[in-house]
Amino acid sequence: MTAVFVYGTLMRGGRYHRLLAGAPYAGSVSTAPRYQLLDLGPYPGLVAGQQRVQGELYDVSAAIIERLDALEGHPDHYRRSAIVLADGREVTGYLLVDPAASARGQPIATWPP
Repeated sequence: MTAVFVYGTLMRGGRYHRLLAGAPYAGSVSTAPRYQLLDLGPYPGLVAGQQRVQGELYDVSAAIIERLDALEGHPDHYRRSAIVLADGREVTGYLLVDPAASARGQPIATWPP
């Protein structure tokens, strides 16, 4: 099992939360102040920055990681990366690496904006 930080459309109530079916919910968490959310229209993108980002933590199987990789376009659109939480733990999450998407995104504090 892998601890995965999710934000945006993968969170409970989000359009793609169903991809986490069967994964135990490990709680509401926030990142260390090293990130920023960008509004990309129908979904947000997590990039390097100086803010805390709220999200959820799940313990996921390799099969769920494969589904998330497919959704996120890993490694070209989003890249599965180490994410540092506010309590210092490192978990897995998805950082936006697509330069075209990053260029059009507007900084936001939370999702939905």
